Amino acid sequence: MKQTPYARRGWARIVAAARNSLAGLRQAWRFEEAFRQEVALAAIMLPAAALAPVSLPEKLLLAGSVILVLIVELLNSAMEAIVDRISLEHHDLSGRAKDIGSAAVMLALLLSAAVWSVILAPVLFAR
Repeated sequence: MKQTPYARRGWARIVAAARNSLAGLRQAWRFEEAFRQEVALAAIMLPAAALAPVSLPEKLLLAGSVILVLIVELLNSAMEAIVDRISLEHHDLSGRAKDIGSAAVMLALLLSAAVWSVILAPVLFAR
């Protein structure tokens, strides 16, 4: 009997899951401009976090806040794709779902900005 991807166990399941995850990243890159913009920002901010003259936990907070933005954007994009799959017609609930997803991304961006400000302000404005 042929196994479905959902019946895989052990390493086969891990490899299949990794393949699906990479496919999701490719799809997000291909179809989501906001994701591409945030990846471009992350390409600048992640090395900056690594090079910042702060402690390792602070570096992890800086990097983690940037990665959180990407995660929330991926979830928002997935939710928008599901809503669009159901119907492209305007519907109040569809609009609400998309607005709530967008709000989640905005909050992740604000959190990241706050983390960067709190951690780097003492370093940048030290006397």
